[in-house]
Formats: sequence, structure tokens, C-alpha cells
Amino acid sequence: MNAIFVYWIEFSGIEPKSIYRPMILYRYILRSHLAPFLFSLVVLILIFLLQFVMKFIDQLVGKGLSTWVIFEVIVLNLAWMLVLAVPMSVLVATLMAFGNLSANHEVTSMKAAGVSLVRMMTPVLVAAAVVTVLLFFFDNDVLPEANHRAKTLMIDIRRKKPTLTLLPGLFSQEITGYSILVRKTFEPSNDLEGITIYDYTDPKASVLTTAERGTISFSADYRNVIMDLQNGEIHELATDRFKEYRRIRFEKHRIAMKAEGFEFERSPDNAFARGDRELNIQAMVVFVDSLRSVNAAIGKRIEDLNTQLSLLRSTGRPAGDVDSAFARQDSLARTRAVEAMIQSEQSRIEYNNIRIDQYMVEIHKKYAIPAACLVFVLVGAPLGMMARKGSFGVAASLSLGFFLFYWACLIGGEKLADRGLATPFLGMWAANIILVILGVYLTVRTSRETSFFHWEKLRRLIPERWLTPSSEPEENL
Repeated sequence: MNAIFVYWIEFSGIEPKSIYRPMILYRYILRSHLAPFLFSLVVLILIFLLQFVMKFIDQLVGKGLSTWVIFEVIVLNLAWMLVLAVPMSVLVATLMAFGNLSANHEVTSMKAAGVSLVRMMTPVLVAAAVVTVLLFFFDNDVLPEANHRAKTLMIDIRRKKPTLTLLPGLFSQEITGYSILVRKTFEPSNDLEGITIYDYTDPKASVLTTAERGTISFSADYRNVIMDLQNGEIHELATDRFKEYRRIRFEKHRIAMKAEGFEFERSPDNAFARGDRELNIQAMVVFVDSLRSVNAAIGKRIEDLNTQLSLLRSTGRPAGDVDSAFARQDSLARTRAVEAMIQSEQSRIEYNNIRIDQYMVEIHKKYAIPAACLVFVLVGAPLGMMARKGSFGVAASLSLGFFLFYWACLIGGEKLADRGLATPFLGMWAANIILVILGVYLTVRTSRETSFFHWEKLRRLIPERWLTPSSEPEENL
């Protein structure tokens, strides 16, 4: 054991006189986490970015958008990518770091020096707590604003028409107030032949323009379509009296048609209402309190209506009315009206409760996802030591499995909470609770140096000939 301890001292480069200083040990453990964390963070963000580009490439390319607008879309969507990538990077870094420490017998050397597993995990947990706090503020303050701006920008991009398409022999009505027919087009250029234009912009006149040749282009701001025509005629008929007709021949004529939707226009930030993922916790709490106040007021109205309904059902007729067929019909009509009002108020309460659950789910999510950084340290440290391999492939495989489980629980819990089948707290925190229990269990088993995976039971399921190589020479094929 002393030989292993000396080996770890020589390998780590720490002087023997400073081996018992906690800060030296803590810095060494944290340094082993930093590079895997940054590497996995960059890789995960690139994966999320590639997925985003493949999903929205058809909405970004071919619409004449500037490079700055496309860059802005990508930067705004990096916010949610960062929120998802940070917890997973913490898990990958923990698995790789403790896997390397265990594979190089450094964990054994530290235990020989009296350093327990909990003490080894302490600096990582402290660093994860700092990351959790920073990620929470980012998730609460930066992410909602980025989501809102990204939504507004994507709506503006969807409203922008890519280009004006003119097909030979077919009328095009993409420009409001005009119907354009072209006999022949030339793809390498904007030249046209056999042009017919019907102008409906003036309600008092009907204008028909024909030309042998022409060119089409957009203005610099994409607000107007410019058509330069050659050798044509203009026929104009007054539609109010149908007596005035005018015919004009021209050699050159220019028409400027107002184009709507071809230019890219930015909407103001307050142009669209904010959803639950575009609000911070403080704003959502205000909405939840207001909805609960509305439900309380509706509940009082329902009590009054129930009192009125009980009175109608007990008397069988309104007070002061004579016992007649008309009075009974009137009492029945009033009873049904009160019952309909009660059902309507109860439906409003149910709808408000659904909205409250949606807001509460987002509130708990803003706490649960950053807290996953601490949870993944509890799971990753003992798992990394059990794996005893610090390669990125092993760490990525294990972390992907745990993160898929975590994300499936998060999505499933959100759906159940939105439908009222589970509380928002349970829906968002169930995955964290399960992984905390698993992490504590694995940490205790690893600290006691007891095996969690019973490999001898697995060996019984594998045929013996697969485990022992055959001594017979292979036959020549």
C-alpha cells in the first residue's frame, strides 16, 4: 500500500510534504474535471446545433436573409442548448475524471492516505453547486428573454416570402392587386417574353398592360417589384361609366408594384404575447396568484348559485308566484339556467387550474434542471470508479443512458402535470429524487468497497468456450 501511495505522489507531481493539504488535493481533483467538462460541453452544443440547423434549414435558406439574421437566430437558440448541455457535461466530466483516477490507482492511493470518497467528492460537489446557482440565474433571467426573441424572429422569418415565382403560361397572383401572365422565362437572367399584367389596384378603372419583352427585379428594400417593359400597350377602361376607354402604345415603360411579405421586417418585442417558457419565475408567480384570486372569486359565485339552486329545487316555483303550469315552467327554466351557469363557472376554474399547473411546472423546471448538476455528481463519481475507464466513449455512453432516463422522466412528468394526473412538484422532481437515492446508494457501496455489479452471476450465463480460448489449431481454409 505504501508503494502505491508513493506511485501516486510521483504520478501526480505533488510534493510529499504537501500531500495532506486539502486545497492541493481539491485543486488536483478539480483540474481533472475541467478539461472533460469543457470538451463535452462543446461537443454537446455542436450536436444540439446540428440538430437545430437540420430541423430549420428550410426556413432559413432561400429567403434572402442576411448573415446577421441567421447568426442571431442561432445565438438566441444557444440559450436552451446551454441549459441542457451543462448538466450532461457535468455527468460526463465526473465519469471521466473519477474513471481516470480509479484506472490510474490514484483513488486507491488517496484512500491509503486517509482520504475518503466523500472527501474526494466534496470539491466536485462545491463546484457543481456554483454551476447550479449560475445555471439557475441563466435559466431564470436570460433563457426566457432569448426564447421570446427567438420566437418573434422566427415568426418574422416565416412571414417573409422567398422570391416571386413566375411560371410560363400560368397566372401569378403573389402580388396583391395584380395578376401576371408570362409566356416565356429565362432562368439565368430576369428576362421575360410575352407579358400580360392585369391591374386591379384602382377600383374605378381596369388596366391591362401587355409587352413583348421585359425584365423583373426587386427594389433594394424588397418593398417593390420593378418591371421594365418594352414594345407594349396599355388598355384602360373606366369601370364606373364604361364609356371612357384609353389605349397607349409604348416602347419603354416601368411599373412599380407594391410587394408585401417579400421584405424582412422586424416586429417589436411586445408584438406577441409571452408563453410560459418566455417568463421568469417572478412573472409566473404573479400570473399564478392572479389566477388563484380569480378562482376564489368564481368559487364564491358558485356558492351563491348553489344557494339559489337549492331554493328553486326546494320550493318548486319562485316565491310569490301562483301554482300554475306557467309558474312551474318558469321555475324549471330558471333552474336549468342556474345549473348551466354553475357548469360554466366550474369549467372556468378547471381551465384556470390547467394554466396554473403549466406555470407551476415551468417554475419547478427552472429549479430542477440546474439541480441536476448536483445529482449527476452523486451518480457519476461512484459509477466512474466502478467503470475504471476514463475514456470519453465510456463516459458518453453511461451519461447518455442516464440523461435519456432523466429527460424521459422530465418530459413524462411535465405531460402528467399539465393534464392534472400528477402534481407539478412530483412531475419535475421525480427524476432528481430517484437519481439522488441511486447516487447515495452507489456512494455508500463504493465507500465500503462492496461490488454493486455481480460479474460472477453474469459469467454463468456465458458459455465456457467463450471465456477460455481453444488450444486446437485452426484449420486452414
